[in-house]
Amino acid sequence: MTMTNATPTTRRMKLGLAMDMDENGVTGQVTRFRDLQAQAQAAEQVGFDSLWIADHFIFRFPDRPEAGTWEMFAVISALAAVTARIQLGSFVACTAFRPPALTAKIADTIDEISGGRFILGLGAGWHEPEFTAFGYPFDHLAARFDEALQIIAPLIREGHVDFHGQYYAVTDSALRPRGPSAGRIPIWIGARRPRMLELTARYADGFNTVWHLDPANAKAKYDELAADCQKIGRDPGAIVKSAGTFVHILEGDEQPKPDENTIHGTAEEIAEKLRGFADAGTEHLVVVIEPAGLEGIGRFAKVIELLDKA
Repeated sequence: MTMTNATPTTRRMKLGLAMDMDENGVTGQVTRFRDLQAQAQAAEQVGFDSLWIADHFIFRFPDRPEAGTWEMFAVISALAAVTARIQLGSFVACTAFRPPALTAKIADTIDEISGGRFILGLGAGWHEPEFTAFGYPFDHLAARFDEALQIIAPLIREGHVDFHGQYYAVTDSALRPRGPSAGRIPIWIGARRPRMLELTARYADGFNTVWHLDPANAKAKYDELAADCQKIGRDPGAIVKSAGTFVHILEGDEQPKPDENTIHGTAEEIAEKLRGFADAGTEHLVVVIEPAGLEGIGRFAKVIELLDKA
């Protein structure tokens, strides 16, 4: 089966689906892999360009029950084997959870399994309880992320690196064999704060900013990144601009919740609102959809049709 790293589309921006695999997710029960497989194949069929899996181990918040999730890279690998066209990405892989060279090795392996459809999204992490529960230090996150990039980026792009820093060190590290992308696996960075935006400008092939209901807020982040690119003499146009948002597709007499914090409405209304992201410069929009699972994917198919016609 021939697989490509790009998905043909006539719409102005690509559309990605952020998949829900939390323990208390779609049905309030554990999301099994066969559920994820069915959703991934349905998303591919209706025209999504990409699937995205978050990198978490456990959620501990004071106002909700404890919940866990499956390991991200294992799930992406499995989904790569049961899909054919759609791109798959980490949203985003926490560099603190694995040695940086191992992250690069995993990315190259998924590139092989997927036939060149993998996007390596990277971030520094933020949920302190899971760092503590699984034995990872929760200090100097941006500095650790900086050093991790100095290992991951050259390994992915050149296949070799020597690096000795304060937090990480590798000697004569090499990626062998190489997957079909052979140094061209896209590296996207999820960033909010100034230090992380600076690293995005320096290292990233793509930039993701979340979560935005107003496209103007995403554009403001793109403008910040452009300023950082200007400082180092890099063309901001070389970095794919991505954003994440929440969408609730209403049908029949369904009404939004009183405290609804989503882009909601009919398929026609949502398509019109999402066009605002394209107007703001978003090239790849990742959506969390409600209702989740197969029902939501089926409803969102109409939104995709409308955006394609535009």
